[in-house]
Amino acid sequence: MKDVTLRQLEFLAETVEAGSLAGAAARLHLTGPAIAQQLRRLERAVGQPLLERGPSGQRPTDAGRLLIETHRRVRAELSACDDGLRALRSAEAGRVTAGVVSTAQYFAPFLLAAFGLAHPGVRVGLVIGNREEIVARLDDYTVDLAIMGRPPHGLEVEHQVFGDHTYVIIASPRHGLAVPGRLPFARVAEETFLVREPGAGTRLHFDALFDLAGHEPTIGMVLDSNETIKQAVMAGLGLALISAHTIAAEVHDGRLTVLDVDGLPIRRHWLLVRMASRTIGPTTRALWNFVSLTGADYLPTLEG
Repeated sequence: MKDVTLRQLEFLAETVEAGSLAGAAARLHLTGPAIAQQLRRLERAVGQPLLERGPSGQRPTDAGRLLIETHRRVRAELSACDDGLRALRSAEAGRVTAGVVSTAQYFAPFLLAAFGLAHPGVRVGLVIGNREEIVARLDDYTVDLAIMGRPPHGLEVEHQVFGDHTYVIIASPRHGLAVPGRLPFARVAEETFLVREPGAGTRLHFDALFDLAGHEPTIGMVLDSNETIKQAVMAGLGLALISAHTIAAEVHDGRLTVLDVDGLPIRRHWLLVRMASRTIGPTTRALWNFVSLTGADYLPTLEG
């Protein structure tokens, strides 16, 4: 069967439909001998007769009926595929997967859900990880685009700013520095800090902040998630530099406080990132445009 072609199956189906080789030739605008030759090749490939003469003309054998039914199914699948491709070209179907650094998990699901409502035929995937994990996912094409705070080094990417991203120092409301007024950074730097693991975006900002100020930080714990850091700060185990977009609920409820520190907040941006070498399809382009235009509307804000 490996030498059977779709065209041969079409000749068989048309011959049965027309009742004769001549009728099939007229329908297909070919000659009878040309169709007969292809049908002989098809019979040799199958190893069984496919047609027999009946009172009303050519009719299929059992093998012929099986091949004609296969032809119908193949045509139906190709038609469905064609419909799918047209939908993909219009960005109304298909799949797109976004990689999101863990700091963005506080808004990215709502942003992707809004995109899904605007494009109900699109399946939206979400992968959350630390910065190094998301960069690796970009590099191996596991995700179509990523949301992160800084473009990755060593990869050729295209990126687009879609919102402001600030970092602040937080403390328990019971901490001795949680008082009104501006605090010198040198005083705050004397405290114990809870930090993310090396390679995390927040850790990069923390290290750069202390390097620029010329201070050696006192690190009490290295923790692998913003949630754990927030709980530890609320418990009074230390201070932390953290994205303002991760603490809106806790600050609103009075469980955390933002310290007013010289040189802060650190002001950065949220970025959309994709591999420059990868062809961007209509569905990915639609998500890219949606986040570029509306992403800032989904960023949590701190009161005051």
